[in-house]
Amino acid sequence: MSRQKNQSNKGHGVSKGKDREPRTLIRFKTTLINTLMDVLRHRPGWVEVKDEGEWDFYWCEVSWLRENFDHTYMDEHVRISHFRNHYELTRKNYMVKNLKRFRKQLEREAGKVEAAKCDFFPKTFEMPCEYHLFVEEFRKNPGITWIMKPVARSQGKGIFLFRRLKDIMDWRKGTVGKKLTIVEAQPARANVNPSASHDTKSSDDQKDEIPVENYVAQRYVENPYLVGGRKFDLRVYVLVMSYIPLRAWLYRDGFARFSNTRFTLNSIDDHYVHLTNVAVQKTSPDYHPKKGCKWMLQRFRQYLASKHGPEAVETLFSDMDNIFIKSLQSVQKVIISDKHCFELYGYDILIDQDLKPWLLEVNASPSLTASSQEDYELKTCLLEDTLHVVDMEGRLSGKEKRVGGFDLMWNDGPVSREEGPPDPSGMGNFVTNTHLGCINDRKEQLRQLFRSLQVQKKAPS
Repeated sequence: MSRQKNQSNKGHGVSKGKDREPRTLIRFKTTLINTLMDVLRHRPGWVEVKDEGEWDFYWCEVSWLRENFDHTYMDEHVRISHFRNHYELTRKNYMVKNLKRFRKQLEREAGKVEAAKCDFFPKTFEMPCEYHLFVEEFRKNPGITWIMKPVARSQGKGIFLFRRLKDIMDWRKGTVGKKLTIVEAQPARANVNPSASHDTKSSDDQKDEIPVENYVAQRYVENPYLVGGRKFDLRVYVLVMSYIPLRAWLYRDGFARFSNTRFTLNSIDDHYVHLTNVAVQKTSPDYHPKKGCKWMLQRFRQYLASKHGPEAVETLFSDMDNIFIKSLQSVQKVIISDKHCFELYGYDILIDQDLKPWLLEVNASPSLTASSQEDYELKTCLLEDTLHVVDMEGRLSGKEKRVGGFDLMWNDGPVSREEGPPDPSGMGNFVTNTHLGCINDRKEQLRQLFRSLQVQKKAPS
């Protein structure tokens, strides 16, 4: 792992497969006991190490990063499952701050039409620091629904909906004057050096005093698209191998998560109506563990096509591609792009009745615990293919546009489905290399891919 000497450090960016020596023994470490552990243990040539043993691959929890990343030397081949300051995208307040800044930058550099491509997140205010701005906006549109979310919690914890300022006053009284030392406070941003491997000045384990809990107040999407009268959101997986240059893969499979209760705006206190998180829904009295409350994305895409036609669906999924890319670009200059890091993000997308997609949040640690057999199979394949792309074994050539269920959608620029260089004018029939919700014949594709790679290696150079 980290302390083998005499290894050269070749700088940052993506290591192409051909630059990496093939490895037959991979020492892995993880503390997560779920689908991930099953996948790692069954991978040929991979062996588990525990406690202080040296490792080549570590699927770590984000808390490990804060305490250890800046003090750990890693050899060239070592890989770890998070970027150092991943929270720039995955904490709700930082995500919105970065998107707002990026939108302003686009407007300055490329004009209003390009900047409007960032209008995919609901109007959002950070609380309590933007409380007065929020009140101003609230009073412009009396009677609409807002949603309050804690910036650093997950699984629907701490969320509530409201329509009256009195509700927020009560919340505010509960936070004013209370201070708490929080470990995952924001580092001083001026110290973040995107090109540095380990910048100790930017360490976020320095303990900052911030209010007990920061929230975001967000305009609630009151017209969600409903299936069978029920609200849902989509979970989509994006794998980032590098930020400088940006290299991102989109997984073909994902799922829609449904609420168990029919949608209505008459009962804004009912979490079973408004929150689609599985952690919330499985506590519902009429939840069926075997049936669950998920649709696979293929089924969802087919359903939409039957209702609205394939063109409308193509437009919707293209708009979702835009969300993935623009959100990653918004943090590209602030994320520390260390070559040892990769990240599997879980995007949560809501669709409204006009078939417009909205970005709700991005998760750095999407749940890898299965809620059904179908869910277990999806996550097993997702993780197997993530390991194929990370390519600890050094089998890939670095030129692949598809690996299993992953399609390369951005490689320092958009990736075309067609072979050959992209059309720089943008006037041609450029189609992005994304296949979200399409057929995932991953087993056959992997068989052909690895067979052709073996043939290439055997061929005389």
